[in-house]
Amino acid sequence: MIISGAMLWGATGPMMEWVLSSSELSVSFMLTIRLTLAGAMLLLFLMLTKKDIFSIWKSPFWWVKLIIFGVLGMLGVQYTFVAAINASNAVLATLLQFLAPIFVVLYVSFAQRMLPPKYQVIGIAGTLVGLFLLLTNGSFSNLLVSNEALLWGLGVGLTFAFYTLYPTSIMNEWGVLIVVGWGMLIGGLVLGLFKGFWQFEEMEIMLQPSIAWMMVWVILCGTFAFVLFLGSMKYISPVETSILSSMEPLTAMVISVIWLGRVLEGWQIAGVIIMLVCVTWLSLEGDRQTKKLESQ
Repeated sequence: MIISGAMLWGATGPMMEWVLSSSELSVSFMLTIRLTLAGAMLLLFLMLTKKDIFSIWKSPFWWVKLIIFGVLGMLGVQYTFVAAINASNAVLATLLQFLAPIFVVLYVSFAQRMLPPKYQVIGIAGTLVGLFLLLTNGSFSNLLVSNEALLWGLGVGLTFAFYTLYPTSIMNEWGVLIVVGWGMLIGGLVLGLFKGFWQFEEMEIMLQPSIAWMMVWVILCGTFAFVLFLGSMKYISPVETSILSSMEPLTAMVISVIWLGRVLEGWQIAGVIIMLVCVTWLSLEGDRQTKKLESQ
């Protein structure tokens, strides 16, 4: 389930890159449609399975948290991800999600007012080395992406870290699917209100057969990917999930090479491998340290 989910999610990146490069569709309008429809589909599915999706709105404490998650978490990570694709490519945007553990470590260390453990420092350093190789192909004087793409990429890491840390309490209370469904719908509606659902020129573009079909696939693949990802958590540990999620950037890379003609240079491929190895090692070592503390 986690491998299938990661591969489906990885496939959505090249799909969105194709939509953006093949049409005049804006990031904002595409994301408005995607989040609104995906959130509505997920909530409708929950209603059909007799889930109570409205009780969360009865308590101000929880609906305030839900709105914050929908705007800063769900919309934040989705918008920066798609904007990074638009400014660079799907492979780079997908890989920059792996900066999230670095921001999580830094936040936890700051909150606890203590330096991170040695293994985390080594893992962060290795991830940054891999990122340097990915962005420069090993040349100090050669940045292969624009400053805009780099900033959006860093935004992906930051917002993904917030997306990971913030909703823990509300998801434990109300369930992951309800929170994610409302988060998607809230994010899509807020973005639509700011950017305008009524942009008829973009709606005409969206209704072009090739664009419409690709957007259907983007929405379906993204929704099924998340359901599979969550379903897998019942059977495997977070560490196994983290490791097997590496199929996501690898899928994006393979599809981008075959379909979109993207080619990574030698040192860039080495950087990708180093990043994936370091993130995997961070997960494994973190799990080992947790078990060690529990046994003591």
